[in-house]
Amino acid sequence: MTRFARPWAVFLTFARNSLIRDMTFRANFLIELASSLSWVFMNLGFYLLIFQYAPSIGAGTGWGKWEFFAFAGTGLIINSVTGMFFMTNGDEFGEMIRTGTLDFALLKPIDTQFLVSLQRVEWSSGGNLLVGIALVLVSASHLQAPIGPLQAALYGMFLICGVVILYSLLFSFAAVSVWLGRNTSLLDFWFYIVSFSRYPMEIYQGRLGSPIRWFFSFIIPVLVAVNVPARVLVRPLYPQATGDWLFALGAPVAAAASFAVCRWIFTRALRSYRSASS
Repeated sequence: MTRFARPWAVFLTFARNSLIRDMTFRANFLIELASSLSWVFMNLGFYLLIFQYAPSIGAGTGWGKWEFFAFAGTGLIINSVTGMFFMTNGDEFGEMIRTGTLDFALLKPIDTQFLVSLQRVEWSSGGNLLVGIALVLVSASHLQAPIGPLQAALYGMFLICGVVILYSLLFSFAAVSVWLGRNTSLLDFWFYIVSFSRYPMEIYQGRLGSPIRWFFSFIIPVLVAVNVPARVLVRPLYPQATGDWLFALGAPVAAAASFAVCRWIFTRALRSYRSASS
């Protein structure tokens, strides 16, 4: 029992220390919170402007105003959780290698990937998370079909799958720091890739859009991360909807495969790591 409880105790300690650090510099915390919320509300304002002139995002896609805002809220939840718990840690992993502080992490009696992934929590991202939850709840209340218990449970499970996919992609890039020293440009590339998940996959059509849709669904499954939970929320899965069920079942597979690849890359990177003191 102690072996399983200990990682959670370590994580709670990290979260508490991060909160104390943020509250020590409250002005900085409030500025970061206001900055991130401003970015969110500017995007929502842009979407509201679009829906003044168009009934849906893409003709015949089914993503009307409230369906799309449920999608946007879902993406905001997944990205906020990723940013809150993993973004800063992934960004600082290269600095740990460059400065040699990774040596101390390797000496700790706990899984190194767990330790470096959760050692800092960005509480200022919690504002975006609350906005995403509120946006989903408001949008769900305007949808034609009511949200059932099974649908809500599937939505929660697929949200977790989405977070796992984005985390795996982030730390796969971060682990490359072992070979490159610092890979800030690769982490910037992570933002560019995730930006493809900001819109429903139905808009990626035609000669240019179809390859993008295929690549970011089956090779780097960022479209799966947000589209699956959003589709479950706005389009209930009926027994006869075979295609929707197969698409939904692909999310846990994509999450498991992404994490396995991330774990493999991280493990190989640590084997190649040379201590700063050597």
